[in-house]
Amino acid sequence: MKKYEVLFILDNGLTDEQKTALIDMAKGVITADGGEITEENLMGSRKLAYPIDKKFDGYYVVLNFNANPELPKELERRLRIADGVMREMIISKEA
Repeated sequence: MKKYEVLFILDNGLTDEQKTALIDMAKGVITADGGEITEENLMGSRKLAYPIDKKFDGYYVVLNFNANPELPKELERRLRIADGVMREMIISKEA
């Protein structure tokens, strides 16, 4: 298993239930394929570096996890099609 980190920004206009559902969806994708979440950091609402769809702030979430090399592609696909996710980025933490 390799170490990864995913950062995604949720639309700040979502309700708390919708934000929780999107975070749980991401966690579910990771754990369903045998991955393990090692750290969860809900950074909360922050100002964006640049406007995205005329919005100036977003809800930041960072998850560190261990998974098989195929899992990040599926997680990225699911985050891209999810309504309410403004941006996502997955990086490998191993050189």
